[in-house]
Amino acid sequence: MSRALFLVDGEHHPSAILDAVRELEEMAGLLPVGLFFLGGTEKVTDLGALSSPLWELVVPGDLILELAASLERLRPEVVVDLSDLPVVDSGTRMALASVALAHGASYRGADFEFRPPRREKVLTKPSCAVIGTGKRCGKTAVSAELARCLRRWGYRPVVVAMGRGGPPEPYLVRGEEVDGPYLLRELSKGLHAASDHYEDAMVTGMTTIGSRRCGGGMAGQPFITNCAEAARLAESLAVDAVVMEGSGSSIPPVETQGAICVISAAQDPRDSLEYLGPYRILISDGVVITMAEEPFADPRRVSSLRERIKRIKDGVLTIETVFRPHPLKPIDGKRVFLVVTAPPEAGAVLREYLEKETGCQVVGTSFNLADRRSLRRDLEEADGAELFLTELKAAAVDTVARHAGETGREVVYFHNLPVPAVPGESLEGFFRAVWDRVLERT
Repeated sequence: MSRALFLVDGEHHPSAILDAVRELEEMAGLLPVGLFFLGGTEKVTDLGALSSPLWELVVPGDLILELAASLERLRPEVVVDLSDLPVVDSGTRMALASVALAHGASYRGADFEFRPPRREKVLTKPSCAVIGTGKRCGKTAVSAELARCLRRWGYRPVVVAMGRGGPPEPYLVRGEEVDGPYLLRELSKGLHAASDHYEDAMVTGMTTIGSRRCGGGMAGQPFITNCAEAARLAESLAVDAVVMEGSGSSIPPVETQGAICVISAAQDPRDSLEYLGPYRILISDGVVITMAEEPFADPRRVSSLRERIKRIKDGVLTIETVFRPHPLKPIDGKRVFLVVTAPPEAGAVLREYLEKETGCQVVGTSFNLADRRSLRRDLEEADGAELFLTELKAAAVDTVARHAGETGREVVYFHNLPVPAVPGESLEGFFRAVWDRVLERT
């Protein structure tokens, strides 16, 4: 028998609800520990008709908050949705499912079921996951900065990255070894030398471990992944802190004591805050809002995003950030061709920042780092450049670095540094507050 909390509404007659509960108990082994009334008055005038000494009847004021409280109190293994339109629409249903999954309960309806993503207990050392609500939101940059902070605080951290281009077996990379020639040698082995674990290693100088995944569920469960094996390798190392980096909207299938969710302000809010997006916020201690500036998002949009995050999880830490390119080698006085995954709208900001902060001259930009055909065309037209400046993503090694070598020019990689967008806020202070929560649970 599985302990079950049944979601019911007043559009169904009490006798239909009670018969359904009894049938599901007998046929599906679902033991009712509570009935959670979602509203509706057409066929239920006396809620006492739904009462029983066998279960608790919950009549909430706030559906989301009181569902969370009921889940904590009653500890069901499954939430069974016996409701329907018009009381509960699809958006509300997904929000309820997010709450159930965040409390470790599956959410089952007549023709669907959401299950909490599996998390293996592998790590004994303090650990924090960095997850996101989509691709290109900045998880790698945030993971790298968290690792750099941990090292400043006296830890010996390791980053475990999970990527769609990761290695077939967990792959350890030592940061002090990673440079341009190293990446080309890795490429010659048939590896995706721009995978996230290489970027983490290059920009931090620390040890990282790469893993791969294929497919991703709505709640972040990878279909196939060797991430847990990579975490076991991390556990065996002489380290004392682990950063588990997600991939796209997929979440590392390993238990951690804390989590940070990265949300891009440029992303459609429906993808980050609706569907099962709230689940990722509910399991996180803090949220880093990236690209919190125009032209990606105006101040009103960023403020609305922050407020909606707080409504999903009261007490979650938040910080707004922007990305700024920090070359890993000096480029002052150089004529630079910039290669990025950012959209063309970011061009002016990036060019102005680089020229002001590094003393280089940006003579051209390609925004096609993730589109090899268009990228090759852009590189062939970069006649006035003596140096290619690129982030370590997508085609940075197999196309940009190769082209630089073929044309006798240098390639320099840069780190997308997350910088607080609000004066007075501190990214390190944000990380410290999250890490304090991690230590409380360790």
